Amino acid sequence: MIKAEFFIQLIGAAFFLILNIYLAKNSFSDSEIANFISYRFLAVIVLAFPLGIFIKGRPLKPFFMIGSVGIPIVAIMLILSIEMSYDNVIPFLFILWGIVFTLFSVSSLPFIMRNSKISNQSHAISLNYATHSFGTILSSLFIYFSSELIEGINEGQILTIISVIGFIGIYFILKLKNESIIYPKKDFNITNYDWRLVLKATIPTFVIAVGAGLTIPFINLFFFHSFDVDSQVFALIGGFASLLVAICSLLVPNIKNRLGFKKGILSTQLLSVIALIALATTEFFSSYYWALPIAILCYWIRTPLMNMAAPMTSELTMNYVGKNNQEILSAVMAAIWSGSWFFSSQIVSILKAKNMTYACIFYITAALYLLGIFMYYLLILDYNKNKSKIEIPKI
Repeated sequence: MIKAEFFIQLIGAAFFLILNIYLAKNSFSDSEIANFISYRFLAVIVLAFPLGIFIKGRPLKPFFMIGSVGIPIVAIMLILSIEMSYDNVIPFLFILWGIVFTLFSVSSLPFIMRNSKISNQSHAISLNYATHSFGTILSSLFIYFSSELIEGINEGQILTIISVIGFIGIYFILKLKNESIIYPKKDFNITNYDWRLVLKATIPTFVIAVGAGLTIPFINLFFFHSFDVDSQVFALIGGFASLLVAICSLLVPNIKNRLGFKKGILSTQLLSVIALIALATTEFFSSYYWALPIAILCYWIRTPLMNMAAPMTSELTMNYVGKNNQEILSAVMAAIWSGSWFFSSQIVSILKAKNMTYACIFYITAALYLLGIFMYYLLILDYNKNKSKIEIPKI
């Protein structure tokens, strides 16, 4: 499953790196681009929660198969629509893209929790998160060298080639066999879940997700407009950031074992917020030669630090809610991330229409991150307290 997800992330990473710049070069404003992106997340809001209910106790291979086939197909259709100026079709393709991505992403964490030993869960979750980093590294290199070596190639053609390569993921999904199904299928009953635990586990994520939605999808536009960084150069910047994320993600199990959830999560997130504030501030000094190197350095610091916390927060929340609530938590988390990013993208669309600087938008993200970090601190305290109550003392 993780090998297949790598090829899915290869496509997603490539589109993250240069799709916005490609749209900007095709005469779409930042406000229009933000609006387009929001449609992808709107689809996930609608689908993620019922999907999380539906997959409980069911084999997950069919959902992975639909995602592995659908994601590259929709990606190619999206590029063709932009090339042919079918502007009215683009929002619908973003919605469809969100649907096929959701089928894969909502199923991945429950699949890992079902099929990995408890002693291996931290490593499996970290490796799952690292697929995005490795996908971004290879995509960035492909984008850069394609732009440098192939005369006349544009972003749309590069994205189409990467989307075709993404079909390889189907091969690995076909090899999935005998997946573990822990619970028998049941009709949905709202009382089957501990909603108090689910709500407490999701609130910190919601706050951080709203902040992230204001920044992460638009970081390439920040560099493009503030420092004239073109797609192939940003691909290298993003690729190196993802290399750092990959390295740091693989260190997460050791960090968690040494520092625990509290120090591991809080320290990495707080340092990332400091780097984000410094990154935002460089926009005001963009005319100075030193501003771009500092902005890149801050981006390289912020990205791995914030991503290091993600596997730890996922493991924390999955263990906090217990096995009976894990599928629904995965669905709720997906809905929260996409729902918040939908509203965040709409907010960015409005703010950019009013000519607000990216720096001010990033400052709002930093404030939301700080609130979310404090809420994770409270959740960790509650988790440790409840864990100590049920632990059997050694004799």
